[in-house]
Amino acid sequence: MHTPADYLERARVENDSSVLHRLARCPYPFVWHALASNPHTGPETLLELSTAQESAWNDNRLLRLLAEHPRADHIVLRAVRDAVAAKLAEGERPYGAVLALAGRRELEEVEVRQLGALRGASARLRSQLDRCLKLRP
Repeated sequence: MHTPADYLERARVENDSSVLHRLARCPYPFVWHALASNPHTGPETLLELSTAQESAWNDNRLLRLLAEHPRADHIVLRAVRDAVAAKLAEGERPYGAVLALAGRRELEEVEVRQLGALRGASARLRSQLDRCLKLRP
């Protein structure tokens, strides 16, 4: 691989978990997003991506994609929840990730509800969070 476009294409179509894990170490946030969208990306790679940081917009999008990933297990979702909590405490707004976490049954309702009490949570987010949690089966 030689160009950022090569990394991106590989992250989108690869199904070998070891190759995907190596790609997680590249410095391009658009590759991280592609990995977090690839259904073949394993939990260990998703966990590693939960600590990746580049900019508020890219980080918040990555956290939402990780929270929505079908292979995100309880460990990954707790790491995403912790990263979201840190961002909210700093005054950032990873609202998409909060709402995606609310839909994940692997996390206890109380674990997700606590996010609404943090500094960066708006009244609108709390209202949407309540609505999402009530829709849980």
